[in-house]
Amino acid sequence: MRTLDYNKRKFYYCLHVAREKIYDEDHNFTGEYTPEYLPAQEARGNISAATGSADVEQFGIGIEYDKTIVLQGLDWDITEDTVLFVDTDPTYEDEEQTIPLYNYIVTRVAKSLNHTTLAIKRVQTK
Repeated sequence: MRTLDYNKRKFYYCLHVAREKIYDEDHNFTGEYTPEYLPAQEARGNISAATGSADVEQFGIGIEYDKTIVLQGLDWDITEDTVLFVDTDPTYEDEEQTIPLYNYIVTRVAKSLNHTTLAIKRVQTK
């Protein structure tokens, strides 16, 4: 029932592809990285209105999340490094579209027999 087209809403996701080392003005590695993402891809899933107690057991104890998204099928490339645009269109900090200004992150991915459930948490970006 959760994956009926009637229950699905549009959202966008950016897959993490690499991380670039950050160097200081003397060309020394600072120990920090800048993540790089693919351009946003559109998807449709059942996005919950708020967290519920039934979902707590699915992801385990101590996982912080604000909403869940139920996706039909198991063939999703979404991982815990993926960033999301929920209830907004994709925006980027740079022209190459490698630094997204996302509003949600994936905190956990759980796969069932015929669907994938994502636990997502709202974040503040620039």
